[in-house]
Amino acid sequence: MKTLRDAKVGETVKVVRINGSGAIKRRIMDMGITKGVEIYVRKVAPLGDPVEINLRGYELSLRKADAEMVEIE
Repeated sequence: MKTLRDAKVGETVKVVRINGSGAIKRRIMDMGITKGVEIYVRKVAPLGDPVEINLRGYELSLRKADAEMVEIE
């Protein structure tokens, strides 16, 4: 399955599932990344970490490790 880390700049993707468990999964969901939400990938840093995204009307930067836990379509 494709993850948020694999998304290209300028792409709009939809969250299918969030992997992980416990506090890590809860933290990602608390940031507004939940199943069905659409995410626009704004920028990716030169070394790939962090990834800047737009969702639910705000901007968010995610580490590569967190972006790998979000499955997209």
